[in-house]
Amino acid sequence: MTNAAGQEAHEAPGEHVETPGVPGPRAAERIGMAVVGAGYWGPNLVRNAQQTAALRLHWLCDLDEARSRRVLGEYSTVRPTTSFDEVLADERVRAVAIATPAAGHYKLVRAALEAGKHVLVEKPITTSVEEAAELCELAEQRGLVLMTDHTFCYTPVVRRIRELVHGGEIGDVQFFDSVRINLGLVQPDVDVLWDLAPHDLSILDFVLPPGVEPVGVSAQGADPIGAGRACVAYLTVRLSNGALAHCHVNWLSPTKVRTTMIGGSRRTLVWDDLNPQARLAVHDRGVDLTPPDELTDAIRHQALISYRVGEMVAPALVEQEALRNVMAEFAAAITEGRAPLTDGRSGLRVLKLLHAASRSLELGGATVPVNADDSSDVELITAQERATAR
Repeated sequence: MTNAAGQEAHEAPGEHVETPGVPGPRAAERIGMAVVGAGYWGPNLVRNAQQTAALRLHWLCDLDEARSRRVLGEYSTVRPTTSFDEVLADERVRAVAIATPAAGHYKLVRAALEAGKHVLVEKPITTSVEEAAELCELAEQRGLVLMTDHTFCYTPVVRRIRELVHGGEIGDVQFFDSVRINLGLVQPDVDVLWDLAPHDLSILDFVLPPGVEPVGVSAQGADPIGAGRACVAYLTVRLSNGALAHCHVNWLSPTKVRTTMIGGSRRTLVWDDLNPQARLAVHDRGVDLTPPDELTDAIRHQALISYRVGEMVAPALVEQEALRNVMAEFAAAITEGRAPLTDGRSGLRVLKLLHAASRSLELGGATVPVNADDSSDVELITAQERATAR
């Protein structure tokens, strides 16, 4: 990053560097904030909170105070602490960002909400569907913002995809296909579905148009290296409009691939996240079906299906750090008293998909309803039942 004079601006996690020429809010108007967790993701939250003019970071809370001090540096005015109660008791703190292991999310989020704090929590929102639903209801009852950090949803490319899908530019969604594969890291506590698929499922939830939602999930996985958990998995989500969403996740691929394709009745979107020159391509190509009432004797002998081949457009996208946009959305939702784009309910929906996928793995790939009341006693959607429904 450079300043107005063209000089490079070095930003330590404990510093706040104003954007040149853009006046920020007065200190008294900033939203007081604390970050909980100084591990892998916490330092990123600290840095972006410090660089968001609407926020004022007061605390970094972690059980390892020495680690917090290393993150903050010697000259930071942000205070490290090992006491979450001390953070919650500070009246200056209106918002808390939680970046701890998922097993502890429920207890921390609930305590923050009960203390009247707005909450940004890492994914998954919790490990239990019931606990996630409880937190969403608690936040709504108290008029507090509960936001899930689905970071990819705040990248410029995914925001543009959402605009194109919701605006009807691609027509009706016909399929969603994503590939997220690379070599490692094999996680010690979760399988590849829980490690990688949340990214793609959160994107799916974010871009689907109103009225289209997942209804069933089937998943298959394999553990060819004997890791004790699935290292390769394929997940299929049945959508309410009859379309399919498919996700391939893999820890064992020698090459890294990050692609998503969304097919519509009018256009198809292709997102290659490893191609910074043209991350998104919009193809005016597809398949058209001649309506039966438009058939004439002259064309009845021809195929009902015709192929449309048009131009490809690569929209210009401004490169922005997604987590900076997450912080900006969190602050705006608090200030405006509204739900954020990825609220607690979106985290709950993604969690339901993950639990249904895990249940499907246990059942050898059977399709499991997304909103089953009891994941241990679900009514499976079999091929025979689908055929009967037709």
